Amino acid sequence: MPLIDIHISPDEPVYVISVVSNLLGVPVWTLHKLDKLGIVRPKRVGKKSRLYSLKDVKRIEYVQYLMKDMHVNIYGVKILLEIKE
Repeated sequence: MPLIDIHISPDEPVYVISVVSNLLGVPVWTLHKLDKLGIVRPKRVGKKSRLYSLKDVKRIEYVQYLMKDMHVNIYGVKILLEIKE
């Protein structure tokens, strides 16, 4: 049986917070903080659920790079991303 070739837009919110946390090794509380600060804006589903897109996941990876490798604190990351955009 052939596999189905699925194409998902990078902007399509499909990943739940626990999956993003596991994929990137980022605690859920950190993802909540990034959302609260507006660094990443996952789509809200209901009152509490968040869905992340591939674009969101890539942005979080970049945030991790800035924080771990470049030693930028979370507020500095927010400012850098605002300038970049």
